[in-house]
Amino acid sequence: MVTRFVNNMMYDGKKSTAYSIFYNAVDIVEKKTSESGLETWKKALNNVMPAVEVKSRRVGGANFQVPTEVRPERKIALGMKWLISYARRRGEKTMMEKLAGEIISAAKGEGAAVKKKEDTHKMAEANKAFSHFRF
Repeated sequence: MVTRFVNNMMYDGKKSTAYSIFYNAVDIVEKKTSESGLETWKKALNNVMPAVEVKSRRVGGANFQVPTEVRPERKIALGMKWLISYARRRGEKTMMEKLAGEIISAAKGEGAAVKKKEDTHKMAEANKAFSHFRF
């Protein structure tokens, strides 16, 4: 799980840099929350993983947003990508601090990555009427 996360976070094949960023961020999380850093990260990842998403489907000349359930593998992948991308957009100075901040807020059930998940769920709920167009 950690390796997949680091591979998603890595730029230009710099895996050792990505590992040091991840583990330093986990240390920062441990200092700020006084809980296990990896457990907090897992909790954050679980809070970010979506259960449903919408996929575009063309039926009779019109495009419909059809809600579909997310496969377990894709859940993890989406959760990781969202956590990393929203961490990168944060205002802190270093990536370690950004990632630590995003992990802490996601573990609490707030933050941009959790908002993305909620928006995805809302969109699926709003388009529930088109669920009979499933693939």
